[in-house]
Amino acid sequence: MHFLVRVRSWGYPRLPTDVHGSHFILSRFGFVKTALQLKFFHSFSNLEDHCSPPVSCTSVEKPSLPPLQHSPEADSLCQILIRHHNPFHHMESSIQLHGISLSLHLVHQTLLRLNHHSKIALAFFKYTQSYRPNSPSSHLLDTAAYNIIINILCKVRQFDVAWQLIMQMDNENSGSKPDFTTFFVLIKRLVSAGLTRSAIRAFYDMSIFIGAEVFDSRFSFCFCYLLDTLCKYGYVKVAVEVFNKEKYRVEADAKLYTVLIYGWCKLGKIDMANRFLGEMSQRGIGPNVVTYNVLLNGICRRSSLHPEGRFERVIREAENVLGEMRQRGLEPDVTSYSIVLHVYSRAHKPQLCLDKLALMKEKGVCPSVATYTSVVKCLSSCGRMEDAEELLNEMLHHGVTPTAETYNCFFKEYRGRKDVDGAMKLYRKMKEGSLLSLNMHTYNILLRMLMTLDKMGLLWEVWDDLRSSGIGPDLDAYTILVHGLCEKRKWRRACELFVEMIEKGFLPQKFTFETLYRGLIQADMLRTWRMLKKKLEEESITFGEEFKEYHLNPYKR
Repeated sequence: MHFLVRVRSWGYPRLPTDVHGSHFILSRFGFVKTALQLKFFHSFSNLEDHCSPPVSCTSVEKPSLPPLQHSPEADSLCQILIRHHNPFHHMESSIQLHGISLSLHLVHQTLLRLNHHSKIALAFFKYTQSYRPNSPSSHLLDTAAYNIIINILCKVRQFDVAWQLIMQMDNENSGSKPDFTTFFVLIKRLVSAGLTRSAIRAFYDMSIFIGAEVFDSRFSFCFCYLLDTLCKYGYVKVAVEVFNKEKYRVEADAKLYTVLIYGWCKLGKIDMANRFLGEMSQRGIGPNVVTYNVLLNGICRRSSLHPEGRFERVIREAENVLGEMRQRGLEPDVTSYSIVLHVYSRAHKPQLCLDKLALMKEKGVCPSVATYTSVVKCLSSCGRMEDAEELLNEMLHHGVTPTAETYNCFFKEYRGRKDVDGAMKLYRKMKEGSLLSLNMHTYNILLRMLMTLDKMGLLWEVWDDLRSSGIGPDLDAYTILVHGLCEKRKWRRACELFVEMIEKGFLPQKFTFETLYRGLIQADMLRTWRMLKKKLEEESITFGEEFKEYHLNPYKR
């Protein structure tokens, strides 16, 4: 049985589809479903449903992935999978060897901890599909588990595999179904990869999987998320194009305009942002505090502050925005003050930062962790470490918990001072648990500093801690080490880490390939490069054999 489906406005050709059960034909970033299941299809210019009334962008809770929670079992399992992973052996053997019994919560937490290990995560996911729990009614792979693995794969641009998993979820025999979070994850990763048209196509294709009625009932919220994602990654012109083509379905409100104003501010087009702000007023839509904070952020954070005259001009423009807010009866909040205070921090004006912080307290505005972090950053970068530490104690006294970014201000200053002892003292204090846990950025700051200062013993200590922490290493960490080792002409270790990052599913940057290749050739180590190239080809073949059913893209660099 063959039939043809035409998809309009996106340039799809007519595709013959062979129907056997619920099999589909997959194009690169789109799909065509069988006629029995194809109930509704939106296209970017298909405006047939003019009779439906416009809906406002109501506040709906944003779908999200399961949170990372404390789980010793997941930590142990994650370490087992990483340490015993071998591309030439199956995942099943290492799990059975340790007698681990899987549960739904354990699967979620393990996949979250494998966020930077796409190959291992996919191998574990594949094993879990064939795992039979003790209770026949229990399922180890629900919609949340699929969403996590789709997010991991999309981060390394394996979008074809992500579409396969989405259609696998939609299979009638599957206990999991795609939801809003599934497509929110996919859309975000497509946009971040620059595939904006594919992201828009995925947005409209969402209705096929979740149902046209459900999609229409929450269209406004999902549409606002699409525009927000496009604007956050700098594609405001595409967002405006989509917005103009959907004006008949969505009633423009302050939230939608705020998203578009943010997009223009992100590109530094403050004049366009002001134009949209004026259009809001003309249409009778009153800007809110968030709208003005977005405009304020665009003025303050996207402008160069040097020479001194520019700093004064930015402050004047910021004060004008704050004055306009008050004229409309909107009182600036903690975010408003934090944005202006961040300007003082960027301009290295520590006393102005402290004065602005005191002014906030006088007006009854409680500083947030972001406010304190800006001041700590300014004080530490200006060499006033004692004042920064005093402010840190003040945070704790007022019940404001510092984040890893707050402590990163100290690490960056230690790096600038080349103070290894001070950095390692704070690092060990955080590692011992008396302070909060480190994040990936903290480790990368330390690795870069130790590599630059040739403190290889301490570097490998931090590297081992990072590998055992479960939060990394990520692509940036591997890149720092490979480039640093190439500069120090330690080719063997650089090649080992290069192969390791490939085996873990990271796609090295083109510059990393070129740096390693150029270094090996200059060092008259052509034979080593050929052996490395052969190893990568073997890994690619092995990875393809292990996951035959998935349309994995090879490394093209």
